[in-house]
Amino acid sequence: MTHTIPDRLSVNPKSPFYDEELLKHEVGVRFKGEEKTNVEEYCISEGWVRVAAGKAVDRKGDPLTVLLKGPVEVWIKEPEE
Repeated sequence: MTHTIPDRLSVNPKSPFYDEELLKHEVGVRFKGEEKTNVEEYCISEGWVRVAAGKAVDRKGDPLTVLLKGPVEVWIKEPEE
């Protein structure tokens, strides 16, 4: 089963870039050559990721994020059998 990787994706259901069907699969994100596991949102064409800033949350309970700029690579991880 092949999925196309969107240019921009968010894990927040309130975002217009949220894709529940794609997020059922594990999405890998590499930023500046290092694999990140705490990415909240990314944009490949603009070259940035939003990562959680520790355990801090805003008044709505969403994590506070930091925007980091640099090269972004994204792929769908194959399920381990």
